[in-house]
Amino acid sequence: MSRARLLTVIRAVVAVVTLAAVVYAVARNWADVSVHLRQVSWATFAWSSLAAGVGTWLTMLGWRTILRDLGSNLHLAPATGVYFVGQLGKYLPGSLWSVIVQADIAAHLKVPRRRTAVAGLLALGFALLTGVLVGLPSAPFLLRRSSEGTAWWLLLAVPIAVVLLVPRLLNRAIATMLRLLRREPLEHELSAPAVLKAVAIFIVVWLCFGIHTLLLAQAVAGDEPHPDLALAALTGYALSVSLGMLIIILPAGLGAREGLLTLILSAAIPTPAAAAVAILSRFIVTAVDVLAALVGWLYARSHHLVSERRASLADVASSPE
Repeated sequence: MSRARLLTVIRAVVAVVTLAAVVYAVARNWADVSVHLRQVSWATFAWSSLAAGVGTWLTMLGWRTILRDLGSNLHLAPATGVYFVGQLGKYLPGSLWSVIVQADIAAHLKVPRRRTAVAGLLALGFALLTGVLVGLPSAPFLLRRSSEGTAWWLLLAVPIAVVLLVPRLLNRAIATMLRLLRREPLEHELSAPAVLKAVAIFIVVWLCFGIHTLLLAQAVAGDEPHPDLALAALTGYALSVSLGMLIIILPAGLGAREGLLTLILSAAIPTPAAAAVAILSRFIVTAVDVLAALVGWLYARSHHLVSERRASLADVASSPE
């Protein structure tokens, strides 16, 4: 068996085992979980969905900020078509499908494939780093400790913040990464204003999703919520999704995100209630992604941006444009 095939088999096995563990845990406690799901009112559901929708929209603006600084200034409508259709690729196992689809669609707008690919990868990097940054206060909950130890965990935020807020270091890291991947360097470095704007946008993105989680958690928490609930919910989503992003064999961190978020929230509310929040959050975020992709696809379709053929990763990486 070749190495590539062996890795594929290992990834498939890990993915199946992870998903099976999550499904088993939910099924075993479904009677309790379903009770908590019914505690979420339609008003809470609507407000939580709105917060997730705002966060999703801002994610596109963060990506657009990076792409514009690299030399391609797309208006909002075509940017919506490119970004949100491509984002459905994150629901496939792997980490680059969304980037490939975005590069293929943007090529119809005369945006070089390589530039779109670099912007997509940078957006993923910004989302990951800011997610860890925002999510660090919930790390003690993940390790089943009280919030009193949060201050020590926040020290880990210092090197991340330095890299994000010092464009010279960030550009050096990007150049090193491209050199290791044997890719050509960027046409020009990211500017300090663009970096700071993108960082600010992605931080607000995570806070929006934190509000989305907090609204659901408060609905199932009962009359006397735990004092740590607000901190766990506001920052726990960012940490669980960021860690889930690192498990690239799972589509959109499926299973891993729910498991981590349940662990974090269960420090402040009963585990079945935490599982209900994680399940409902996944449903809402997926529905928002699909709706955004539908809007983007309608624009892309009407403007003939959807290609009949599929771009390959080699096309994106080696395109001279």
